[in-house]
Amino acid sequence: MNSKAHYYLSGAQGAALVILRTLIGWHFLYEGYYKLILPAWSADGKPLPSWTSAGYLKAATGPLARVFQWMIGAGHISWIDNTVRISLLLIGLSLILGLLTRVGLCGALFFLALFYLLAIPTAGAPQPGNEGTYLIVNKTLIEGAAVGVLLVFNTGAIAGLDMFLARWKSARQIPDRVASIPAFEEERRINSPSLRDGEKG
Repeated sequence: MNSKAHYYLSGAQGAALVILRTLIGWHFLYEGYYKLILPAWSADGKPLPSWTSAGYLKAATGPLARVFQWMIGAGHISWIDNTVRISLLLIGLSLILGLLTRVGLCGALFFLALFYLLAIPTAGAPQPGNEGTYLIVNKTLIEGAAVGVLLVFNTGAIAGLDMFLARWKSARQIPDRVASIPAFEEERRINSPSLRDGEKG
């Protein structure tokens, strides 16, 4: 039995992976969009302040917390906030459109790992501001695992702009491949106008 057997995804399996990629992309896209539009007004007419990660980072207790707390003290909070906003938006667009999909997935995995390492849930009890009760495993870690699964599969080749770009590049390469075949080159040389004119002379 060939140990290098290839396994092909069914239509339902491919669709499930693309849907998962799109949902994660929407999560990132809207997170980035909402952070960019602030300050704004709420539905009931109350002002919403500009978004900043300062409060989250100051309260962080994970392994990377001290690094970012030092960056806040050094006056880099504006750079951190802008990087997070723009990166979330670009990652979301990448995953939804299926454009530079692997780059987008690597970016998503990087930020999810960063957020998780800033605040690893170790209390095992309800915490203020949290929707549930977590111990080690939380929604950030689960979403990161989902991104890891998507990285294993080339979902950009299943659906998205990456698929169309790959087909376009393949279509452009076909004439070059045909032209490189010796028999084709000989036939083209024989049928060239200059050679026919020389034979008539």
